[in-house]
Amino acid sequence: MCAACGKDERSSGRNWSGPFRRTPGRIVGMALVRAYQLTLSSLVGRSCRHLPTCSEYGYEAIARHGLWAGGWMTLFRVGRCGPFGGWGFDPVPPALDDRHRWYLPWRYRR
Repeated sequence: MCAACGKDERSSGRNWSGPFRRTPGRIVGMALVRAYQLTLSSLVGRSCRHLPTCSEYGYEAIARHGLWAGGWMTLFRVGRCGPFGGWGFDPVPPALDDRHRWYLPWRYRR
């Protein structure tokens, strides 16, 4: 607990401090995104219309919300990157709403 601001310091970083059982999925998901960044990203080209890029978004979404929720959020984000999709600043939400349930993955789409 931060004495100055009253916030929990563990939840303010890039890696969300979730339960331990979700950590292996995060590591695997983040490793897959990082492998894409190091290998295929240079072949595909730097043409993402959003900021942060789709791979950065995926890395951060999986780090914050786990493999299941972050993976679905990343999938929907890549779908928005098409020719008829939007553009601009599209950050990862810091926390999930109460309407998000693991068995309703389409709700991870904004």
